[in-house]
Amino acid sequence: MRNYLLVVLFCLAQVVSAQKVYLTKVEKTSDNKDKFFYSLNNGSSDAEYLGEIEVQGYSRDDAGIFSMIYKKAKEIGANAFAWKPFETIDGKTEPFNPANYKLGLYYISKDKISDQAGYLYLFASADKDQKIAVNDKDYTIIPRSYLKLQIVPNQVYSISTKKLLGSSIKVQPKSGDQNMYFQVSSAKVKADHSGVGGLNLKSGDIIGLEKSFAEFLSVIYDQVKLN
Repeated sequence: MRNYLLVVLFCLAQVVSAQKVYLTKVEKTSDNKDKFFYSLNNGSSDAEYLGEIEVQGYSRDDAGIFSMIYKKAKEIGANAFAWKPFETIDGKTEPFNPANYKLGLYYISKDKISDQAGYLYLFASADKDQKIAVNDKDYTIIPRSYLKLQIVPNQVYSISTKKLLGSSIKVQPKSGDQNMYFQVSSAKVKADHSGVGGLNLKSGDIIGLEKSFAEFLSVIYDQVKLN
C-alpha cells in the first residue's frame, strides 16, 4: 500500500511539474497598477513592448496556468499580451502548440485598446464534445475550442446544455460595446473569487468568465468555424 501511494504521489508531482512558465525576456518595466490583462491579438501600435513569457509543457488546468502567467506578467507591469509564433529554420512561423508557446508582454493605456465588441464567446474545455443550444439553435464545440457569435443589444439570449439535467441561463447584453464570455464544462470547476482572471458566475455547467481569462482562452483555444 505504501509503495502504491508513493507511485501515485510521484505521478501527481509529474503532472504538476509538467508545465512551466518562464519570464524569458525583460526589455523594460512599467509601474502601473492595472489589474486587467487583455489580448492584443487584434493589433495595436500604441502598445509598449516589455518582455516575453514562454510556457513549456502541456496542462489541462487552464485557470492554473493563466494564474502563473498573470503573476509573471505583473512582475514587470504588463497589462496586455499577444501570442508570438516560433520561427522555423527556413523563416516560416510554426502553428500554435499548447505544449510550448510564447507570449509577448506589453503595457498599453486601457483607452487605446482596440477590441472586437458585441460577441458571445462559448468555450469548451472538457475531454469530449460539448453540445449547446443558443436560442434553440444547436451547436457542438469540440474540446479546447470556442464558439464566437455576434450579439444584438437588448436581445435575450437563452443558453442551455443539451443533456439530461443540464444547465440553462438567460443573458441580455445592454449595449453593442461589450462581450459576454462563458465556459461549458461537464466537469466540476472551482470558482476563483480573487478578482484576478478567474472563473465566476457559476451556474451548473455553464460558467461566466472574467474578460482577461477569457481572452487568454481565445488565444490558446481554436475558434469553431461556422458555416
